[in-house]
Amino acid sequence: MPELPPLSAVRVFEAAARLENFSRAAEELGMTQAAVSYQVRQLEDRVGRPLFLREKGRVRLSEAGRRLAPAVSSALADIATAFANLSADDSGVLAISTIPSFGGTWLSTRIGRFQVAMPDLALRLATTGRVTDFARDGIDVAIRSGVGPWPGLTREFLMRYHVTPVCSPSFLEAHHIREPADLLRVQRLAPEDPWWTGWFALAGVAMPDAAPRAGIAFDSQMEEARLAGAGFGAALMTPAFWRDEIAAGTLVQPFPQVFLPPVSLWLVRPEGRHGVRKIERFREWLLAEMAAERARGLAPEAVWTAPDDVMVR
Repeated sequence: MPELPPLSAVRVFEAAARLENFSRAAEELGMTQAAVSYQVRQLEDRVGRPLFLREKGRVRLSEAGRRLAPAVSSALADIATAFANLSADDSGVLAISTIPSFGGTWLSTRIGRFQVAMPDLALRLATTGRVTDFARDGIDVAIRSGVGPWPGLTREFLMRYHVTPVCSPSFLEAHHIREPADLLRVQRLAPEDPWWTGWFALAGVAMPDAAPRAGIAFDSQMEEARLAGAGFGAALMTPAFWRDEIAAGTLVQPFPQVFLPPVSLWLVRPEGRHGVRKIERFREWLLAEMAAERARGLAPEAVWTAPDDVMVR
């Protein structure tokens, strides 16, 4: 490995380059301006060229300084993240981020079993529709829907997204829904969702060309389930998430056709966090739960088929 300059000088250079002001860098680092100037000069002597241009009481980055600053900032950020991750890895808290439709249904009814099996781990479960920023949000592992891959993250296939119309028993009877085409004449939640087109095509129903239909669109299936269960329309839902409600009869799945859009559920984590014990324990438990569900035949076989570019472990 090439000999590195003193880390103290590198740290001073990063602050001075970011702020382009020796006085402000000194305040941030708890040093004197003279000490900052000395450390920068030491680094310049080492690299053999000026990193700052000094002009009338102010400084600005030289061409060499502009080339060096981004790499130095990135390297120091990586070092800070590595130490932060080490502390997080040793903690007894596992922070999980998940999309609401999965976290509020399938996962929430099972996560207690993981807690019982791993009593030494405290869990923090965050349900959100936005993309997780692992470093900013302090998240260890996430369950994300989409296609991927995502830069800087390792993804592992869980299941294909799958949807079918679901409604309340009273809505089904009141509107005399007997065949898939009957859904064209009733209130559908999020009627402009393109997955409706996919489902109708699968069911052999041609959707007529018509003006956009008024309806209510939601951010997750949680809101749709409440409205559908109250009898306000049919919604495209993932039956594996709502199995208890379907079994209890509060929601009904009128037709067997299940549409698989080009979206899957993934277990994702930052690259470089393989082998972290608490993450591996959750991963093993989650995959075992998925395998048990597959063995019981509680979802179509195609749901468990990964995209062609993914190897299932």
